[in-house]
Amino acid sequence: MAEAHRSGCPINLSLEVFGDKWSLLVLRDMIFGGRRHFRELLTGSEEGIASNILASRLKRLVETGMLTRSDDPTHKQKAIYSLTERSIELIPIMAALGTWGTKWLPVSDELSIRARLLTDGGQPMWDRFMEELRAEHLGAVITPDPEGKTVRQRLQEAYLDVVAGKIEAPVLA
Repeated sequence: MAEAHRSGCPINLSLEVFGDKWSLLVLRDMIFGGRRHFRELLTGSEEGIASNILASRLKRLVETGMLTRSDDPTHKQKAIYSLTERSIELIPIMAALGTWGTKWLPVSDELSIRARLLTDGGQPMWDRFMEELRAEHLGAVITPDPEGKTVRQRLQEAYLDVVAGKIEAPVLA
């Protein structure tokens, strides 16, 4: 049975998929944090999602084709969640949200450094990050980065450097 939608507007339809308070944060934690298991998503988010809400959002994200769920071969009671192409292609949108939030909202340096670097890196960095996510989640084969670091590793290193006071987060214009 087809699900009813409020309208055929692309913004409305997009918001019906991930427009609640938690869905984009779950995707954010999978994309930027590399989290793939329920427990990692539950305990790894600064925002403190409740277990029933997380279970509901994961189910919805699987139903809408944003994630896939498979059994974890290392543990009978665990599942592994993977990004789909639909969710991987959110990278430019996540970067734009981070840029907007950094410009207009009272963000912290340590939690905005990734957005600032994605803004500075632009489309080439986003494309590389999407390639890396396709390799990690979809099994695509990619050429290793000449620097030997993934985009996620570079973003994480910058975050740790800001936390340690080694660098200051750049200011976006």
